[in-house]
Amino acid sequence: MSSTLILLRHGQSTWNLENLFTGWYDADLTDQGRTEASAAGGAMADAGVAPTVLHTSMQTRAIRTANLALDAMGRLWVPVRRSWRLNERHYGALQGLDKKQTTEKYGKDQVFEWRRSYDIPPPALELDDERHPRFDERYASLPADVLPASECLADVVDRMLPYWYDGIVPDLAAGHTVLVVAHGNSLRALIKHLDGISDADIADVNLPTGVPIRFELTDAMVPAASMPLTDRYLGDAEAAKAAAEAVAKQAG
Repeated sequence: MSSTLILLRHGQSTWNLENLFTGWYDADLTDQGRTEASAAGGAMADAGVAPTVLHTSMQTRAIRTANLALDAMGRLWVPVRRSWRLNERHYGALQGLDKKQTTEKYGKDQVFEWRRSYDIPPPALELDDERHPRFDERYASLPADVLPASECLADVVDRMLPYWYDGIVPDLAAGHTVLVVAHGNSLRALIKHLDGISDADIADVNLPTGVPIRFELTDAMVPAASMPLTDRYLGDAEAAKAAAEAVAKQAG
């Protein structure tokens, strides 16, 4: 018996539009992002996918995307679980900076290393920096030592996988069709795990905003078939590929 998992990166956010490093900043969706979110719901409905449980991060852009997508399907009633472990990667001291200006200042190679190297994080925030998540009330119940001041993708994998095993896998094993609405890097971390992508090759994986990605998983919670990620897109595949290519160029 296979289990259906749908991954959805939030729709375009205000800081996506402004080409800023967003990280844990709680940017909302743009009008385009809201349209993308609703269209994602339509794409799932057209594909005959009906989520029965939802998992999201703690960030508004993911929560709003999930609500709009489910509303488009008439499924706002499905149970919801949220976790900080699905949050976007924390970009440390880069958070809030313009990607193009940062590239001009530090050089393309350095910024690419910060953005896409597997195990090299950007410069960390100081503990007294107002951007540090310890000042955000939604994380007040978490131990201070788990709150990131900067993360590389390896860090995101490490903090995401416990939630995958303890939060998402039980729902899949129970027969739910699971929708996970999160972020470019938290979803890249999960896709890396599911598809067994190498530390080097994950740098070339780019996820478009607002495009559902369908995985059929075996009882062992691995993909039932090996295929390019683009073949898993629901909706307009060519438009999704073009959007993913645009993501890859954002640091330029």
